[in-house]
Amino acid sequence: MHTTNCVNVAAYARRQVIWNLRITAAVLVALGLASASAAAQTVGFATLPPGTLNHTTASAIAKVMKDKAGMNMLVQPTAGDTVILPMVNRGEAEIGIANAVELHNALAGEGPGGKLTDIRIIATAHPLKTAFWVRKDSPMQTIADLKGKRVVMGYSAMRVIDTLTRAMLAAGGLTEKDVKPVLVPNVVRGADDFVSGAADMYFFAFGGPKVREVDATVGGTRVLTIDPNGMPTARSVSRWGYLTGAEPGPIFVGVTKPMQVYTFDNVIFTNAKVKDDLVYKLLDTMEKSKADLIAVQPVLRAFSAKDGYKQYEVPYHPGALRYFKERGYQPVALQ
Repeated sequence: MHTTNCVNVAAYARRQVIWNLRITAAVLVALGLASASAAAQTVGFATLPPGTLNHTTASAIAKVMKDKAGMNMLVQPTAGDTVILPMVNRGEAEIGIANAVELHNALAGEGPGGKLTDIRIIATAHPLKTAFWVRKDSPMQTIADLKGKRVVMGYSAMRVIDTLTRAMLAAGGLTEKDVKPVLVPNVVRGADDFVSGAADMYFFAFGGPKVREVDATVGGTRVLTIDPNGMPTARSVSRWGYLTGAEPGPIFVGVTKPMQVYTFDNVIFTNAKVKDDLVYKLLDTMEKSKADLIAVQPVLRAFSAKDGYKQYEVPYHPGALRYFKERGYQPVALQ
């Protein structure tokens, strides 16, 4: 009887050991799967439609983050900034890219969706050099020559572009009353209307694939020059614009001689609730992989975390501030 009990106890003990080992193994597998799932978590990057400069910029950053940092970043095209900013503010995408004008409007509650209080800047990606293009054989040479012409305006999905268009017209001494507005939802549609002959000009950013496509489709395009003396009037419409130089070259389609072009900053931003480490890692990887960024998006040649830390009125994300502080970077005054 005693021997039998001992055998039963020993067998029971063995079964318990085996059971405990199985439980431990299951827990470890579960933890491993959870870890793998966390590592494979997708980070959304909201941007403009394909063909735009911003879409190419987002694609370049997403590729570098995957190749160099192992971060699965998904580019999410949208109709325009009026969609991108609320998406990031609600946390539906972790990262976004928009211009500085739109960011300030959103924080002030002057854009769609009301006051977007959870928007935080990471850094300026690069200056956004823009222009009005006309056909190469057009007699128009300056923005002032658009008087009485069909001008792309409205931008229902990119409202701030309408403001910037008005600012550029103001630099040429014109208002909406001096032109024939052609209403469009976004810059891509504006370019398409120009190609179809529905508009006499179109607005876009240098470096966008669409600019080269339009140039090839219509047999050549040319940039209208902007009068620097008109910039004080332009700033009365939008205070964030400034002029920078452009010279003939592969990026500057339609620039036939050295000139100044209307510029404002393109900014990478996020949500206040996004983890500091993600933002820090994004900046660190972009800085260390600049050559890889440029290979996909040449305009990112202008990117640097140091110069991208500017004195804007929208708050910076704590992860970005930690990155800047560790390197001794100070906010750069605006032009």
